[in-house]
Amino acid sequence: MRRFGLYVIVILFFVQIAIGDVRLARLVSGGMVLQQKSKVAIWGWADVGEKIEVRPIWQKDGVKTVAGKDGKWKVRIETGEAGGPFAIAIKGNNEIILKDVWVGEVWVCSGQSNMRLKVSRCDNAESEIAAASWPGIKLFQVKGALSDEPLEDCQGKWQSCDPNSVKDFSAAGYYFGRELYKKLGVPIGLIQASWGGTPAEAWTSKEALEGDRELKVILEKNGEMAVDSKKNIDYHYKVVMKNWKMLCEEAKKNGTQVPIWPAEPVGPGNPKRPGCLYNGMINPLLNYGIKGVIWYQGESNAARARQYKKLFPVMVKDWRKRWGLGDFAFYYVQISPFDYYYHDSIFTGCELREAQRLALGKLKNVGMAVTMDIGNLKDVHPTNKQEVGRRLAAIAFAKDYGFKDVAYSGPMYKKMKVKGGKVRLFFEYAKGGLIGRAGVLGDFVIAGADEKFYPGQAKIDGETIVVWSDEVEKPKAVRFGWSNKSYSTFFNKAGLPASSFKTDGWEWATKDDVYIKWIKY
Repeated sequence: MRRFGLYVIVILFFVQIAIGDVRLARLVSGGMVLQQKSKVAIWGWADVGEKIEVRPIWQKDGVKTVAGKDGKWKVRIETGEAGGPFAIAIKGNNEIILKDVWVGEVWVCSGQSNMRLKVSRCDNAESEIAAASWPGIKLFQVKGALSDEPLEDCQGKWQSCDPNSVKDFSAAGYYFGRELYKKLGVPIGLIQASWGGTPAEAWTSKEALEGDRELKVILEKNGEMAVDSKKNIDYHYKVVMKNWKMLCEEAKKNGTQVPIWPAEPVGPGNPKRPGCLYNGMINPLLNYGIKGVIWYQGESNAARARQYKKLFPVMVKDWRKRWGLGDFAFYYVQISPFDYYYHDSIFTGCELREAQRLALGKLKNVGMAVTMDIGNLKDVHPTNKQEVGRRLAAIAFAKDYGFKDVAYSGPMYKKMKVKGGKVRLFFEYAKGGLIGRAGVLGDFVIAGADEKFYPGQAKIDGETIVVWSDEVEKPKAVRFGWSNKSYSTFFNKAGLPASSFKTDGWEWATKDDVYIKWIKY
């Protein structure tokens, strides 16, 4: 590729930049980053039958098409190696020149509130914002939009990364992008599409949910609730919550198990509604060429962790299918330890983490950043997002960018062997041996065939861990980090924490219908 220079000056001499019959998608604008070494889409709308030509500065001939009966048009242009700035001319009945176009690496940053959490609310915010002058990083924040039908365009604009634009951008996304930029030295485009407090089904297309027998119930039950007015739903839910809190207090006094937290009904206009955020914030992005996605979500599905085992892989596959780019990189953050109020007895957090861990074996080209050492039991939004971004970037460096010397995962449970009343655990990513936190190795439990778990003693033996208990003569299963509040107690030599895990296939405590279970009075 070559810089635009004199050629663009000549174009601008003959062409007046204008907004006319040709209209471009919001993502296709000056300041954008196009994915390098690929065929990327340029698209928009025009008069029916209008002839469109798109000519990037690095290409001798333009690419031509005709607007369809619905006024839509799209072409694909080839990009070379990273660089810029460049220009692209779009000609129909009118002509538009896009300047300040870059070619580099493009990533989507999506999820719920932990992805939404701003740089201004995270660790060292003041100094981080002041130092955030990275003109090679471009930011696009998709304005929140929910819809029952797929939208074709989104609201937002490309901005260069500076103290003003970065303060309200996703901290996890920014720190991920900054790591990429510093190591790769190419333009980085970050597209943030996130909404706090939202479950994965809101980010999944209705068609994908409808097409899976186990997930179809989400749509069916949501439809039942939607027949009520929002006012009635809100009123009844307040009554449900009031009664639930009373039952919880009684359970605490009596020492009995507390009832499950009733999930909020998702009537019209609720961002938790199945498919609504996919329609409003992901569908408008599907034409845009990307390298991959980073994802930070799960807390809103914790009470339905067993269902998340199926839901999360379905969502990932759905996105990949609709983007049409094959099995692009999809890297996600495992949720952190947190004291889920009244939830610990049913293991919501650890079972959600387990669902996330199991996805590593169900999906291609995925990676998981474990955060069990940097959580905050009193805050579901841990603020050390610098380390989150670093760990996500390490996965990308190892899997996408050819860096062989980058450690990107902590120990992951692989298999177990029983001998002489003790269980030996084997791990991936344990080369060179395991290390206990401050010499302490805890938070293991062990059970026999009766499925009753007892605290286990554990010791590191090279790249393995041996677990036993005097209460369990013939062990059948081991679990590690099996509570909402558990922190990692061992690491690999790279200092990366182990994920929680369970070796057994026994029944999960979380139930799939918690989300839809609520009472009308």
